[in-house]
Amino acid sequence: MKKLMIILALLFSTPAVAADMTIDMQKKSYSVEVAKIDVGDTITWLPKSKGHNVEIVASPNELKFKSKNNKGTSLTFDTPGIYYYWCTPHKSMGMIGLVVVGGDTSNKDDIAKAKALGKSKKKLQALLASL
Repeated sequence: MKKLMIILALLFSTPAVAADMTIDMQKKSYSVEVAKIDVGDTITWLPKSKGHNVEIVASPNELKFKSKNNKGTSLTFDTPGIYYYWCTPHKSMGMIGLVVVGGDTSNKDDIAKAKALGKSKKKLQALLASL
């Protein structure tokens, strides 16, 4: 009877599968400015116009990541917290985004102190205020 219960539990259980999200790199913005994902999820950024990339500016784990211009790129997020990124050529025009992993905003103050240029300064403040 115990084996039958275990087999039934396994048959009707849903495996924990990481999700994927796609963010488009548009003219001077990302299609999703604040992405909320779970630990282990992957984000893929796809260029919809030329001259864009993704560069992580600040993160909970001091991640160093910079994609090539005009190329799609993917990143799996294994550490909870807020990740702040920008398009290197358009950072002063406000082309920035945040990824919130696992609902953890404990590094919000660190992200608020991170470098931001031009229009990105006010935009970063607004995005953080929306969390």
